[in-house]
Amino acid sequence: MQDQDTPLSPEDKAAPELVENVAGAADAATASAVEAAGTDTLPSLAEQLRQAELKAAEHHDAWLRAKAETENVRRRAQDDIAKASKFAADKFAQAMLPVKDSLEAALATENATLETLKQGVELTLKQLVSAFQSANVTEVSPLGEKFDPNKHQAISAIEADGEPNTVINVLQKGYLLNERVMRPALVVVSKAKPAA
Repeated sequence: MQDQDTPLSPEDKAAPELVENVAGAADAATASAVEAAGTDTLPSLAEQLRQAELKAAEHHDAWLRAKAETENVRRRAQDDIAKASKFAADKFAQAMLPVKDSLEAALATENATLETLKQGVELTLKQLVSAFQSANVTEVSPLGEKFDPNKHQAISAIEADGEPNTVINVLQKGYLLNERVMRPALVVVSKAKPAA
């Protein structure tokens, strides 16, 4: 530190002015840089905001369209389901119409003999079997097969020779629709004879 009585040299006198000039120049440069940057940055930010708002509006519009499309697909699917359940039996009903026609024709015949009625019933039965086949309805007649509780309903069990739980009499045939049981076959099964 210098003593206060010591006179300042010319370089020391110029130092504070130099510091003020440098500080003023730096402030001016900073101000002009901020001003220049501000004029460049503000339009850039405004442009970015405008672009972001356009993209947001575009995405909102796309979302609304996707939502509407999803709603239309859902509504069409519900309509298809309703129509499918309403007209599910259409094909089967079409196949059954000739059976009904045959039965009505048999009843309308005045001078029918037993033989002609039998032929008519056989023809009608063939039409019915054909209708069942077209609808994938299959007959279950398990005589001699092992008892299957999933496809058969045992009415009784009687003692018989052979393997126990074998179907020995079919009281009523069962039916499957596409391998699903519509009606189980009513059967009588065998049981082992008691040991003597």
